[in-house]
Amino acid sequence: MSRYLEPGDHGASNLPPSSPAAPRVERLRRMLYGSLEGIDRTIKILHAFGYADSNDWRDPIPVPATETTPRSSSGVETWMVMMTKTLLLE
Repeated sequence: MSRYLEPGDHGASNLPPSSPAAPRVERLRRMLYGSLEGIDRTIKILHAFGYADSNDWRDPIPVPATETTPRSSSGVETWMVMMTKTLLLE
């Protein structure tokens, strides 16, 4: 069983205190790569599913085209956004 924890007031965390019997807490990072339109649509879909608020994501940044990350087949520039969530592992 797992659940997400959100930051408390004034940036303080509502994470449980550390103890041998306390559940484990893990920070997970999610990244999306694609066109700005595709990223925006995916963020809206994830928000509709209750996965993450649209304000949880950082601002998109362009990904330089290289041999390993070429422009998409349509020639659209590739962008990346990132979000970090805290997961309580019970």
